[in-house]
Amino acid sequence: MFRPIAEARAGGADAARLGFTFDGKPLTGRSGDTVAAALLANGIVACRETPVSDTPRAPYCLMGVCFDCLVVIDGVGNRQGCLVPLAEGMRIETQHGRRHFTEAAE
Repeated sequence: MFRPIAEARAGGADAARLGFTFDGKPLTGRSGDTVAAALLANGIVACRETPVSDTPRAPYCLMGVCFDCLVVIDGVGNRQGCLVPLAEGMRIETQHGRRHFTEAAE
């Protein structure tokens, strides 16, 4: 359902593959994809839970307006997955409720 436009046009143009994890599960994405696009391409729809009711939410607008794609990236919460380019080795996690921009020191 979610294929890069270059693949749809060229019929299979291969971009470099990048390895990352989502909630500890190893996945791969394409160079040039955003975090949200890579999650959707891997069949991951819910990437956060709301702070009040813990309702799962999924990327919606994919242009940085709605904030439904918030995830934790390499320990930093409240990152908009639709605006962050995927990078090799990223540790992406579901955001549960409200998160701070940096993890508290222990």
